[in-house]
Amino acid sequence: MQSRTDLIEDLMGRFPHVPREAVIKEDLLRGGLAFDDSALTDNENGEVKPKSYFIFSFDHRTLPELGAAALRRPPEEIVLTGGPYELRRTVVSVRTNPDSPYRVKPDEDGRLRLFLDGRAIAEVGLPPMPDYYRHTLANGKSVMEVAPTIQWGYLIYLTVFRVCQYFGAKEECQYCDINHNWRQHKKAGRPYTGVKPVDEVLEALAIIDRYDTARASQAYTLTGGSITSKVDGLAEADFYGRYAQAIEERFPGRWIGKVVAQALPREDVQRFHDYGIRIYHPNYEVWDKRLFELYCPGKERYVGREEWHRRILESAEVFGPRNVIPNFVAGVEMAAPHGFTSVDEAIDSTAEGLQYFMSRGITPRFTTWCPEPTTPLGRANPQGAPLEYHIRLLEVYRATMEANGLSSPPGYGPPGPGRAVFSVSSFMDSLPAESTD
Repeated sequence: MQSRTDLIEDLMGRFPHVPREAVIKEDLLRGGLAFDDSALTDNENGEVKPKSYFIFSFDHRTLPELGAAALRRPPEEIVLTGGPYELRRTVVSVRTNPDSPYRVKPDEDGRLRLFLDGRAIAEVGLPPMPDYYRHTLANGKSVMEVAPTIQWGYLIYLTVFRVCQYFGAKEECQYCDINHNWRQHKKAGRPYTGVKPVDEVLEALAIIDRYDTARASQAYTLTGGSITSKVDGLAEADFYGRYAQAIEERFPGRWIGKVVAQALPREDVQRFHDYGIRIYHPNYEVWDKRLFELYCPGKERYVGREEWHRRILESAEVFGPRNVIPNFVAGVEMAAPHGFTSVDEAIDSTAEGLQYFMSRGITPRFTTWCPEPTTPLGRANPQGAPLEYHIRLLEVYRATMEANGLSSPPGYGPPGPGRAVFSVSSFMDSLPAESTD
């Protein structure tokens, strides 16, 4: 049987134009990694920034199954360097999997290393506890609960609505565990605010602004579950938009404002822009028509794939094509029972979607699918998609971007191996280094 080391080295040899850092990063993102107890954090009382569970679990086990990692959280991210592959600095979002062949533990000299198949392959750096995490709001809530930061501090992730109104088997996206993640945190007695009050968000941002003296935080994302009726008496554009309006009034121009929301009608999109949002993420999730209908049943029911795409194109007239950046979940194209069974077919389909948008000046981005165990697709596909799919996607993504004369999208920090901070896929690691914004 081929070892995981054999697999990654084979792909590094077959795809030499894809950075070797991206090969390992994609494998960690799709399959997770394990931690020795000695490599876990002391939650908010230690020197390491803990995993905040900012929207999805991004774990391969439920909290009750994680053992010590459920009590002493793993770090939010790790950074890999050196080792036999001479890795350049690579930031990777932590997705915990106790059964992973990758393991973070100390070496014989006590230094943290990433081991694969029992061999040390990289030095591991942990994110330091930021000063702003050491302060609480007036009501005692932590900044990490209200306004966590990811991407090595670059992005403030404001999940202001912690559940989704696409609910149940006939509406929930089949790869998404936002609603379960809410339930498991509440069951575990963890603080996990369902709807974050605007004044709490502003108070948390004020703490970040005061103590982030290095100005590492450069952008914020407003997001949460889809709203099909109303929350706090507001429809989706006004619910999320009110946070942007308040943030921009209080901190004008301090951060790049981004929103992840449904593909909304033009008048709603215009309101986002008027509220101060500068980047719009109307995520299309998966390109193939049949798979969209099967795997995103709520989005198909309430909006529909063709209308979703039409609205994405229309939103470019409001924000400008460069500032419309829809996400797709890379890997669900190959998820059983309905996905493509060959990497060639899956890549061809994904490439068709990339060309559709990039030829119109819109640059999608993607998150590497984590097969969370409480989702239908996660249960049916615990290994996720083949690593070859993810590596070939990086290749076709860059080629399609270059063929259409596009550069890396704004709001994601610097591109290039050794420089990128975007942690939930390797697309920024795989693009040429350049000035982004």
